[in-house]
Amino acid sequence: MASLFFLLSGEHEDLPLSELKAILETEDYPYAIVEKLEQVVRLEAESGCIDVLKRRAAFTRLCAQELFTCEAKIASIIKALRATRLDQVLHENESFVVRVRHVREYSSEIDGMVLEQKLGELILEQALQVKVKLRNPDKTLIGILTNGKFAFGIKLAEIPATPFVERRPRKRPFFHPSAMQAKLARCMVNLAHPKMGNLVLDPFCGTGTMLIEAALIGCRVIGLDVQRRMARGTLRNMKHFKVEPEGIIVTDARTLPINRFDCVVTDPPYGTSSTTLKRTTKQIVEEILAAVHDLLEKNRRICIAAPKKLNIVQTGVGLGYKHIESHFVYVHRSLTREIVVFEKV
Repeated sequence: MASLFFLLSGEHEDLPLSELKAILETEDYPYAIVEKLEQVVRLEAESGCIDVLKRRAAFTRLCAQELFTCEAKIASIIKALRATRLDQVLHENESFVVRVRHVREYSSEIDGMVLEQKLGELILEQALQVKVKLRNPDKTLIGILTNGKFAFGIKLAEIPATPFVERRPRKRPFFHPSAMQAKLARCMVNLAHPKMGNLVLDPFCGTGTMLIEAALIGCRVIGLDVQRRMARGTLRNMKHFKVEPEGIIVTDARTLPINRFDCVVTDPPYGTSSTTLKRTTKQIVEEILAAVHDLLEKNRRICIAAPKKLNIVQTGVGLGYKHIESHFVYVHRSLTREIVVFEKV
């Protein structure tokens, strides 16, 4: 087990940490949370989990091997650094750079650039035969100032947001205003706990967002939609991102044409810019939860989005599911999504 810390996205209060835990659990990496800070979580886990997080995570920005965490005061930081065995992490003839980031809501009075320089000088004093290199160094030492604390370590990975921006709804060949952002869709997929090679079902595939994000992390995917136009649009979008579904089927989700899948991830139509076939969103949610219940294996999950006002937790529990977690995502004045995870019991 290694001491690690993660810089999480500030886009949502609790989704980033829930996604991080979901990935570790899905991929069977034991972990123990040491401390939760604003946009930073410290934990003990196998360092091999970093590659998995790089491949799967939407709301994790950076992963680092922790060297120390201390009070966010210059004297405390210097003392902690001097007590650190740098010769065990910086080797002869290696180059390094120090970078310091502030979590905005908890900005410190410490000047990040001044601290970078000071830490660099101290490291040069302690570590033999190493040098500073501002671009493409062998190792980047990263410090995060948050909640009156300073977490410092060796950067193991940085996860860019650019690929998710490139997959945003308006960048796809087929666009529909109801489409979910790629980053939130990826998070929902992760919350459903699919492993690589598992079959993910989206019974309301729309423009294919959920299916694309699931396929990009190695899952097999199958989508349903009652509208032929949407099914064709999903296929166009999937081809654009070079992923292939097991199938895209034009059908009413109430009568599922398949009898086996490993999890469900979906964002049903709300009736504003997408068709509901004259049914309410509440009816649609009840119908799909009922339709998939007997086909899901025990302990398998559903991650579903719906307007907060529907209180779909009550619906799912009433149908025999276990409610795992809920997250609320503001969209606009008239819509706040509730992202709900259910488990078959």
